[in-house]
Amino acid sequence: MSEAAKPNRPQFRNIHITQLGSYRLPLAGLVSFLHRVSGLLMFLLLPFILFLLDKSLVSESSFDYFKGFTSNWFVKLVILALSWAYLHHFCAGIRHLIMDNHIGLDKVSARKSAAGVLVISVPLALIVALKLFGAF
Repeated sequence: MSEAAKPNRPQFRNIHITQLGSYRLPLAGLVSFLHRVSGLLMFLLLPFILFLLDKSLVSESSFDYFKGFTSNWFVKLVILALSWAYLHHFCAGIRHLIMDNHIGLDKVSARKSAAGVLVISVPLALIVALKLFGAF
């Protein structure tokens, strides 16, 4: 195909914040981006969870207090976000460990493994959400 016949495709060399909506990441890039976001989320929320654990282990009355505190819907959402972050980061971390051994580096395999991460981590997070919000 000659240069003149190629369609004009948008080029994103330096992405401005206003172009983020029109930029389409490949699936492997999306999983990699979510791996970083989930790592940051775990880093930021881990002190909150450790605080809850520390205070709940002081006495039986403090355990009952924090049990009531975690029954709030917003706190449940925070716990769900942390659970999703852990599950996604764990699954994507295994993918990255496999890729560090030079397995599945080609484009098709990387796309399949990225889809596998989402197929495993998202239903697990949904199960945690159903358990948190009392579906079973």
